[in-house]
Amino acid sequence: MRDLSIGIKSWDESNKETAAIFRQFDKGIFPTQPVERIYFHDFKTLLRYITPKRLVLLETLHTAGAMSVNALAKLLKRSYANVHEDVKTLELVGLIERDELKRVCVPWNEIETTLRLAA
Repeated sequence: MRDLSIGIKSWDESNKETAAIFRQFDKGIFPTQPVERIYFHDFKTLLRYITPKRLVLLETLHTAGAMSVNALAKLLKRSYANVHEDVKTLELVGLIERDELKRVCVPWNEIETTLRLAA
């Protein structure tokens, strides 16, 4: 399992952070553990992707372990079509992955979210 950081950053801030990481690589300095991040450019966009139902889906999938979308829909007592759409969206942003058997899973031990209230 891995850790994930979710935040809100502008393209400029994100690019500066990436450039700083590359400068560290150029100096031969590598992180001891990969740091995986997902950034949204504003809070409204974050909430469009991480809705309350999708958060429950993530929590359930993390607890239950890898499974098919159909099994997940049954576990959540939701329609297959809606769960499939939520899984597709969460895969798109990187919050859900597929294992070697193509089952959906949440590979994160922890998802840390930072929300700045002011610039």
